[in-house]
Amino acid sequence: MSQIDQAAGLRRWAEAELGAETAGEDATPAPAAPVATSRVLMVLGLAGGENAATQAVHDALQRWHVQGQRWVGTPEAWRLVPVSVESPYLPTLLGQQAHWALWVGDDGDGFRRAYRTLKRLAQRGGPKRLLLVHPPLASRAGLLSNLQQAAAEFLGFELWVVPVPRRARRVAREDRA
Repeated sequence: MSQIDQAAGLRRWAEAELGAETAGEDATPAPAAPVATSRVLMVLGLAGGENAATQAVHDALQRWHVQGQRWVGTPEAWRLVPVSVESPYLPTLLGQQAHWALWVGDDGDGFRRAYRTLKRLAQRGGPKRLLLVHPPLASRAGLLSNLQQAAAEFLGFELWVVPVPRRARRVAREDRA
C-alpha cells in the first residue's frame, strides 16, 4: 500500500470519527458546557494484556500530533484501552468499539509477536482495520511494510501505518549518507 493510500485511509478514518462525534448535534444555538471528548482506541499487542501500561501508545499519538497528523487531535482526548486477544470480552468489544490498534514493539521479537497477535485475532473474528502503533524506529520501511503486507495477504487485515513527514524522511536519508 502506498504512502498516499495510507494517508487517504487515515483521513477517511479521521473524517468518520469527527462525523460520528458531531452527528446528532442540535443545530439551534445554545450555550454548551465544555465537554471533554474522549475517543476510544482499543489496543492489542501490549505486554501485559488487559493490565498493560499505555504510555508508549500515548507517546506515539503525541509524536504524530507534533508531526502534524491532524487526525490525532489532542492526544490526551484519547482513552486508550489495552485488550488481550484472548479476552472473553473480545467479541462484545468488537461489536461496540470502532477504533482498534496493534502495538508493535521495537525489541527483537516485536514483529513476530504482532504477527502472532494478528493471526489469533483473525481466528477470533477481529477487526479488519487496525492502526499500527510503534515506538520511533530507525528504519520503518522494511519491517512495518513486511508486517503490513503479510497481514493483508495471509490474514486479510488492513494495517494503517502513519507516514513519516517528508522533512523527517529527508533528515533520515542524510544521516545514512
